[in-house]
Amino acid sequence: MKLILSRKGFDTSAGGVPNPILPDGRLLALPIPDAQSVMPYEAITQQGEPLGPLVQDLTRGRVSPSHGAHLDPDLRADQHPRPAGWTPLFGQRGAAQSHLRNQGVGAGDLFLFFGLFRPVERVDGGWRFVPEARPRHLLWGWLQVGEALTLGDHLPAGLEWAAEHPHCQRIGEARNALYIARHALALPDGEGGGLPGAGIFPGETPRQRLTAPDAETVSQWRLPGWWHPGEGRAPLSYHADPGRWGRRGDEVALQAVARGQEFVLDADQYPEAIPWARELIREHGALEQGARSG
Repeated sequence: MKLILSRKGFDTSAGGVPNPILPDGRLLALPIPDAQSVMPYEAITQQGEPLGPLVQDLTRGRVSPSHGAHLDPDLRADQHPRPAGWTPLFGQRGAAQSHLRNQGVGAGDLFLFFGLFRPVERVDGGWRFVPEARPRHLLWGWLQVGEALTLGDHLPAGLEWAAEHPHCQRIGEARNALYIARHALALPDGEGGGLPGAGIFPGETPRQRLTAPDAETVSQWRLPGWWHPGEGRAPLSYHADPGRWGRRGDEVALQAVARGQEFVLDADQYPEAIPWARELIREHGALEQGARSG
C-alpha cells in the first residue's frame, strides 16, 4: 500500500498567496486558478464560506470571483450543486501523473493532501493576511483510491457526473487521470472503522502540521520518528538525499523539496504509516461525505 503526500491548493506560485486559516480556525484550501475551468470561484463555497470574496481580497484583485477555479481534489459534496452520482475525486496529469504511475499508485492507496496556509482577518469589510502570522504547511484532506482511470479522447460512459471536473475538461491530453474515492476507508488488517474514503480536516491541529514550530522556512518539516528512511527502507519519493533527513529526539527533521506535487511512501516498508494516517483521520477529519460505494 502507498501513502502519498500530495501538495494542493494555493501557494506562492499557483495563486500567489497561501490558503487562509479563518479567525474561527477553519482551513480553506483554495483551488488554483484555471482558465479552462467551467466553475468560477464565485460558484464555490467551503465550510460555509464563499470563495469569491476571499480570492479577490487575498490576491488583491489578481484573481477575480469570476475566474475559473481548478476544484481538484474535489472532496466535499457541499462545495457546489452536484449531479446525481457525484463522488469525491482527484485528477492528475503530466509529469506528476507519470510519477504516480511509476510509483505504482492505484486502487487502495491513500492520498493525504497538504498545502501552504496562513491566518487571515477581516479589516474594513475585507480579508487580509494577519501581518505577524507566519505561513506553514498543513495536511488538509484525504482520499483513498477506489478506482483509477486514464482519460483518453472521450469521457468514459458512466462518468457523466464528473463532467465539470477540471481534468474532464482536458479530455485528449496525454497522461491525464482520475482517482475516484472509495465510499469508506478499507485499510490493511481491517483498519478503517467505518471512516469515509475522502474528506477534509476542517481546522488546524498540531498533528496536521508539517512545518516545524521553529522552522525558518515552511519546507523545514518535523515528522514522527518512523518516517526516517534508515535500515534500507525506500525513502519518501523525491527525498532520497540522506542530507535532507535528521534525527530530533523522537522526531525526524526533513528538508522537504521546494517543488513537486506527489511524494510517495511505500507503507509496506513503514508499518506505522497506515495506523498513523487512520488515527489522524479518525480524530480530526470531517466525517460527512456523499460518495458511492467502492
